[in-house]
Amino acid sequence: MNPLGPPAPLDPLATDVVGLTRALVDIPSESGAEEALADIVEAALRPLDHLVVERVGNSVVARTDLGRDERVIIAGHLDTVPAADNLPARLEADRMYGLGACDMKGGVAVALRLAATVTAPVRDVTYVFYECEEVEGDRNGLRTIAGRRPELLAADLAILMEPSDAGVEAGCQGVLTADITVRGERAHTARAWRGVNAAHRAAPVLQRLADHTPERVVIDGLEYREGLNAVAVRAGVAGNVVPDTCVITVNSRFAPSRSAEEAEAYVRGLFPEREYEVDVTEVVPGALPGLGQRAVASLVRVLGAEPRPKLGWTDVARFASLGTPALNYGPGDPVLAHTAGEYVPLAQLRECEERLRNWLTP
Repeated sequence: MNPLGPPAPLDPLATDVVGLTRALVDIPSESGAEEALADIVEAALRPLDHLVVERVGNSVVARTDLGRDERVIIAGHLDTVPAADNLPARLEADRMYGLGACDMKGGVAVALRLAATVTAPVRDVTYVFYECEEVEGDRNGLRTIAGRRPELLAADLAILMEPSDAGVEAGCQGVLTADITVRGERAHTARAWRGVNAAHRAAPVLQRLADHTPERVVIDGLEYREGLNAVAVRAGVAGNVVPDTCVITVNSRFAPSRSAEEAEAYVRGLFPEREYEVDVTEVVPGALPGLGQRAVASLVRVLGAEPRPKLGWTDVARFASLGTPALNYGPGDPVLAHTAGEYVPLAQLRECEERLRNWLTP
C-alpha cells in the first residue's frame, strides 16, 4: 500500500520533467514492488499513437516504428532500494530530494518526457522502463525481456539513464567475487597448541591483497582503474575454539578489455590452487566503451561532454552482451545513489531532456 495515498495518473505530455520526477518519486517502487508504477507508466504511454507499447512482467517497452536507419534504446529502471525516511519528495531551492530522485527516477522522468513528446525522431527509439535492477541479476527486467522478447532489445546504441552528473560514462568494469578458504585444525583455546589456527594462516592472503598493485587499463582513451579487495573475513564458531576454517571474500573490479575467463584466471594466478582453495562465486564481464561506433560518436558530439570511464558495473554490460554498444547518461551524482539524502539537481533534469531531444529531433 502506498502510504502517500493512491497515485495519480501521469501526464508526460502536460507535465514538465521536474513535475514528473516528483510524481515518480512519490510512487513507492522498491525492488519487487514495481507493479503499481509499471501500471501507471503503461497507462500514460498506451494512448500515444506514435508508440507501440508492450508489457513484459512489470517492465514496459514503448517504441517508435518509423523505418529509420538507426534505432536507439533509452532505458531506465523503475525500482529503488528500500526507503530511508526519504518520502515524499521535497523541493528545496534547485534540488529534488527523495527516494530514487537520483537513482533513477529523474532519468526515468526524462525518458518519459521524450517518449511522449518526440513523435517523429530522426532515429527510431525503444524506451524501456524495467523492473528489479537493484537486486540479484536473475530478477533483472532486462534479463527477462532478453529471454522472452530479445528482438525488443535490438538496437545500434543503448543509453542507460543511470545518474552520471549529466555527463557521459562509457562502458563499465566487470565484477568478480571469490571465496578463498584457508584450512586449519580445531582445538580448545586452552590447548591451542593442539590445533592450527586457520585465521592466523590467512594472514598471507590478506598481505598478498595489501601488496597487490591494481592495473590501470586505457581503452578508447579512457582509463579504467582495476581493484582487488578483501571485503569479508569469516572464521570461528565460538570464543573458546581455535578456528579450523577461515574464508576471505575477495571482490575484483576488472577492466572491460578482460573477459570473464581472463579475470578468473588472473585471480586464480594470484592464489594458486596448490596453496589455496578458490571458489569463484560470481563473475560478470564489463562493457567496452565503443566510442568509435557511429551512433555513440554522434551522441557524444551532440551532448558536448567529454566521455569518462564508468568505474563500476551497470546494465550497459547487459546490452554489450547482446552486441549493442551502450553508455550511461543521466541526471544526478552517482555518489548520492542509495543514500538517505539523495537528490537530483533540477538543472540536470532539464539539461538531459534538452540535449537528448536535440539529438533525436531534426
